[in-house]
Amino acid sequence: MADVAKLAGVSHQTVSRVLNGAPHVRPGTRERVLAAIRELDYRPNSAARALVTRRSQTLGVVSFESTLYGPASMLHGIEQAARSAGYFVSVTSLHSLDGRSVQEAVDRLRDQGVEGVVVIAPQISAVSAVARLSSSVPVVAVGPGSQSRVPMVSVDNRSGAEAATRHLLDLGHRTVHHLAGPAGWLESQDRQEGWRGALEAAGAPVPRVEPGDWSARAGYQAGLRIAELDVTAVFCANDHMALGLLRALHEAGRSIPGDISVVGFDDIPEAAYFTPPLTTVRQDFGELGRRALELLVEELEGVAHTGTHMRIPAEMVLRRSAGPSARR
Repeated sequence: MADVAKLAGVSHQTVSRVLNGAPHVRPGTRERVLAAIRELDYRPNSAARALVTRRSQTLGVVSFESTLYGPASMLHGIEQAARSAGYFVSVTSLHSLDGRSVQEAVDRLRDQGVEGVVVIAPQISAVSAVARLSSSVPVVAVGPGSQSRVPMVSVDNRSGAEAATRHLLDLGHRTVHHLAGPAGWLESQDRQEGWRGALEAAGAPVPRVEPGDWSARAGYQAGLRIAELDVTAVFCANDHMALGLLRALHEAGRSIPGDISVVGFDDIPEAAYFTPPLTTVRQDFGELGRRALELLVEELEGVAHTGTHMRIPAEMVLRRSAGPSARR
């Protein structure tokens, strides 16, 4: 800072004010300081700054080690929101989200000096682990669980599934079949409950659930079975399974949506380019990350959110894979 101050012809206090974004610095002076910083390639020492301010400006994220669109997009949304808020992010990815693994990950991040931790908790085991956490830094969870003492943020999976099912019923389908996500996933559970609740509210028959595992392969295998049944509408718990389902139905000679209407969940980037383009339920992962960061920063500032569960609305995206029932 002394070298920058000398080159710019100002005091080191003025350099400090420029670095910290203080408003009361003349534009010409600010530009001289910034030019000197560029010329000298000066970088503030974050470790030294943390010792002075007792703030590391770093947040930890405990993530489930997965390439699945949902968890990966949650992580991306959180990272983007943290950067926008002026925080660095340190990520720990786990193979298993059991209690011991999550506690050890939080402890490692705390030892690195993070100010707070976000835990991505898409599974029942992860929510249970978060509920048992012991931590001296604030923790916020991202996931659909509701039984937790830490603040949580999630997409409203249940209402999204209800909207998808009602949309198909409103098109004249007598009932809607469901290709579900795997057991143990809270999103799978909530979407199945939303589908069932919409059918029961409409007085429609509730068919047997088709099991899946989030993959296009599972959707394809389910599609081979569904093609042999008297089915006119299917709600898939995610878009990848919907992709596999569409291929199986095409191969079986069933037209979409003429014979069978299909709706997915997620609105992955490729959904608009399926054959036909997929009607689906969109999750706003950017908003999810922003809300999680808002809660965590408020916790850092002393605002308690114990037991808070903030739900982000899901949005129907209408394309061409769902249409009126031919049996209306």
